Amino acid sequence: MSDATPPVVSISRYRAHEGEAVTLRGWLVQKRSSGKIAFLQLRDGTGVVQAVASRQDLSPEAWGEVERVTQESTIRAVGTVRADRRAPGGFELLLSDFRVDHLTHDFPITPKEHGVAFLMENRHLWLRSSRQRAALRVRSEIEQGIHDFYHERDFVRIDSPILTPAACEGTSTLFATDYFGDKAYLSQSGQLYLEPALSAFGKVYCFGPTFRAEKSKTRRHLMEFWMVEPEVAFLEFEGLCELAEEFVAALVARVLDRCREELKVLERDLAPLEAIQRPFPRITYTEAVARLNERGNPIRWGDDFGGDEETLLSEGLDRPLLVSRFPASFKAFYMEPDPEDPRVVLGLDMIAPEGYGEIIGGSQRIHDHDLLAERIRAHDLPVEAFQWYLDVRKYGSCPHAGFGMGLERFVAWICRLDHLRETIPYPRMLYKIYP
Repeated sequence: MSDATPPVVSISRYRAHEGEAVTLRGWLVQKRSSGKIAFLQLRDGTGVVQAVASRQDLSPEAWGEVERVTQESTIRAVGTVRADRRAPGGFELLLSDFRVDHLTHDFPITPKEHGVAFLMENRHLWLRSSRQRAALRVRSEIEQGIHDFYHERDFVRIDSPILTPAACEGTSTLFATDYFGDKAYLSQSGQLYLEPALSAFGKVYCFGPTFRAEKSKTRRHLMEFWMVEPEVAFLEFEGLCELAEEFVAALVARVLDRCREELKVLERDLAPLEAIQRPFPRITYTEAVARLNERGNPIRWGDDFGGDEETLLSEGLDRPLLVSRFPASFKAFYMEPDPEDPRVVLGLDMIAPEGYGEIIGGSQRIHDHDLLAERIRAHDLPVEAFQWYLDVRKYGSCPHAGFGMGLERFVAWICRLDHLRETIPYPRMLYKIYP
């Protein structure tokens, strides 16, 4: 292969070069050969293309490379782009030259069935499979959609710290570490650090990894996950519900617009996603308990929802469900009490349809200094650790609200994946930190 080879193009753009000679660089997915002609599936990170190699059209050296190439070998292919409706994607590459840059031996993940444990041990290689690539492309599109949504609405991104001196969601699920003789924790949420920033910018959000040391092995839990959290000054509870609905509807529409090929690879039925339209149904926690009791669930008023309750509440719904006004007894210390019933807080959970559980949790925040201090003490939290947080209520306090959305649960719902482990490149699960 000479230095005067045709220009390198990506598979995502090669169709624009119909009738032209191009160079592709990437990896071999699979090969079928009859001895005189071979069909190669090539991947470059942007897509997959079928290349056709004919023994009579190639030099003996190039044909020899076609014969020896193996699954996941790194290759360089030169050929002419040709339209062919029988080929995957409607185009194929007629090879005029071919070279193996790196020959792979015994790639461990073959087209046969493999167990989940084996695939998780080889997660660094499993990423190359078509379903994993599709799911992570959807995740990437959703991440970009998150940033675009808030940027277009004049939110300022605030990067909250990962190491924190105090808990946000409860002390029982903290990862602790030594911080030069003091104790620090991996962040459960960026919310507490967002709230001071909204007094500077009005509308803010953060997006990053968060950590929960929950000893849970369910398909809905990870030890490390990514969360997006907006906080808005002067936003009260009804406005918060509207923002959550608008946000989810916008992300679903974006994925339907830009990720249909990936959803096809994942065999995702699009009809349920196409039905996601505002407004979403809304009920209170009290109404939810009554509904669950009617359906045979023994939950009592004052009990928190688990996965079974969330699944039961979402049955028969074609859109996410907003549940509001939960008992203050099991909600976070910073949630504003309902002025009409102080037993409950102005909090919301958004439950995805199809059994995927809570995807958003949020509330109006307490903006009264004395009430917040009282709630901190009631939750047996050290007031001195939250003095900076209380300061926000001393200097220009205002009503405000926000929520958090776990990215992995959202991706699992959109892609209809069975487990969160396929929604993040390297999942951290109970007793699982390799690779």
